[in-house]
Amino acid sequence: MSVIKARRHQKIIDLINQNAIETQYELAERLRAEGFDVTQATVSRDIRELMLTKVQKSDGGQQYAVAYAGEENIRERLLRVFVDGVRSIDCAQNIVLIKTLNGMANAVGAAVDAMNYPDIMGSLAGDDTIFCVTANEGSARATVEKLRTLAKAGRTGD
Repeated sequence: MSVIKARRHQKIIDLINQNAIETQYELAERLRAEGFDVTQATVSRDIRELMLTKVQKSDGGQQYAVAYAGEENIRERLLRVFVDGVRSIDCAQNIVLIKTLNGMANAVGAAVDAMNYPDIMGSLAGDDTIFCVTANEGSARATVEKLRTLAKAGRTGD
């Protein structure tokens, strides 16, 4: 990891620990104010690499947070984010489409990425939608079934 990236990652952690940062845009603006030349794509990548998650604020909104717990605890948190954030899972050809609650696609996308499913070649998250690319239609169908099973198991385990 480059020195600049390490400094930026530390600044991100400092910023979200000291401020209620709700969006990637807000985080990018704060980083720019601190002298970091960042794009939204860079901030999105940093959020995934740092495994940031969104947590509920007292006013009902959400903000970024750092998971400092052990790896097992992180997996449980990511599973909870996935289960709580997903509204539906479907596919079209080799694309898996995951619909989430508003504003949760990035956090759910990070959870899906952390699952390391070999059939998922890459993913792209918006505000409430995630596209996951698989090699073929069969892989997409199998991934949908795995993700639906995981979501269902998480909901019945409450």
